[in-house]
Amino acid sequence: MAEKRRFDPTRRRIIVAAGGVAAAMGSGTVLADSADSLNLTFPGQKAKHHIVYQLNQADHGYQQHIMSSIQAMLRRYGSSIHIVVTCFAEGISVVLKKPVRPVARDIRTAVASLHDYGVDFHGCGNTLRTLKLTKAALLPLATYVPMGAADLMELQHKGYAYIAW
Repeated sequence: MAEKRRFDPTRRRIIVAAGGVAAAMGSGTVLADSADSLNLTFPGQKAKHHIVYQLNQADHGYQQHIMSSIQAMLRRYGSSIHIVVTCFAEGISVVLKKPVRPVARDIRTAVASLHDYGVDFHGCGNTLRTLKLTKAALLPLATYVPMGAADLMELQHKGYAYIAW
């Protein structure tokens, strides 16, 4: 089994800071939105913002919108945000080693890249059982959760903002 890659907060800080610098260079001034995006935390410090996305459809456009939104949130909030994507129903394929529904290459690449930037992906156990799969079917970067809907509820109880399309 492949080893899970560990999130390096320094990598996210560099990308976020570079985005702010690029924005400043392009306009000649640092815009308030760019300055806000430099919202960084110290290593080991708990994130200030928490968000959970529901990913439950196989549609490529739908999945692209979610990946783009996550990227925008990372640019805006840097290392001060923790993001979870709960995958279930038709959306489970994005975190399966062997997808049961087609997953575009750009989505697979985005999932791997976002995971490298600290985004957590959860795979629903109920959906896996329905497909007659085990948690071993999940990509190494995904975390098994017994029930996707319960995961969304529990994360909301912990203060995560809930985003669904």
